[in-house]
Amino acid sequence: MHTKLVDENIFLIDLETCGYKNLIASYVLKGEKTLIVESGPASSVPNLLSGLEELNVRPQDVEYVAVSHVHIDHSGGAGALLKKLPNAKVIVHPKGIAHLVDPSRLWAASKQALGDVAEMFGKPEPVPENRIISALENVGINLGNGLTLRVVETPGHASHNVAYYEQSSGIVFPGDSAGVYLPEFDAVFPTTPPPFRPDFALVSLEKLIRLNPNFLYYSHFGKVPNAVKRLRDYDVQIKTWLSIVQEGVKRGEKNEDIRENIFEIDETIRNTLPELMKNPIHRKILVENSVDGFIDFSKNPQI
Repeated sequence: MHTKLVDENIFLIDLETCGYKNLIASYVLKGEKTLIVESGPASSVPNLLSGLEELNVRPQDVEYVAVSHVHIDHSGGAGALLKKLPNAKVIVHPKGIAHLVDPSRLWAASKQALGDVAEMFGKPEPVPENRIISALENVGINLGNGLTLRVVETPGHASHNVAYYEQSSGIVFPGDSAGVYLPEFDAVFPTTPPPFRPDFALVSLEKLIRLNPNFLYYSHFGKVPNAVKRLRDYDVQIKTWLSIVQEGVKRGEKNEDIRENIFEIDETIRNTLPELMKNPIHRKILVENSVDGFIDFSKNPQI
């Protein structure tokens, strides 16, 4: 069993991508209509479908697949998944639509940024344009039985990242706008690859804090209480990393030295680092790419 009930009518499916548990989650919301938050990568689609079967969700009953953004660990499986869900439509930010319809450029960029990890996630298949819904700010998705998701634009991690807010339960599905939660350590690690915009990310965090949510449902990974405190802590962490990187760039330090400075000063990261280095996905996406996002921004701040 790789599914569990996390709230009334809300279920988590551990996609167990590439055999790794607690790495990528999809969430299933069962109202009068059924919605999945995050398709996950292409290689995990069979596990997602088996999770739906465990939950007694028939493929024809899924009406929506809401993705937070089009990075391939979040949306790469959408095209393959829709072939199995005959009535479902994908909800995505307008900036992501072209990349779902024709994922060739997205796939090329993913291979360049992620190397072998992109191959582990799998090549995304196209999504028919007539099966895509544009996720605009404040658009509501009423699923019935008291479940309504509202779109909240949260750029920073990516220009097209959106969060989904379920007000009745005080739940936010933040995508990657609140970092990566590591349940083994009860810790959050920034997920901030180039072209990361910390200025936008901090505004997005403030927007989520103003919602005053109770829980964060991380795509990476799981349900976390004390949502406002988590968001505020992440705000501080982003500012701390940015300060360290900007000082290192001013001094002309090498990227490797800046990375070591961050991991030495940030106690949370220092404690989790040895374990993360054992996982090739975490090693590439978090340990390497996240710091690079800050360095690139600090060297070439965008207006």
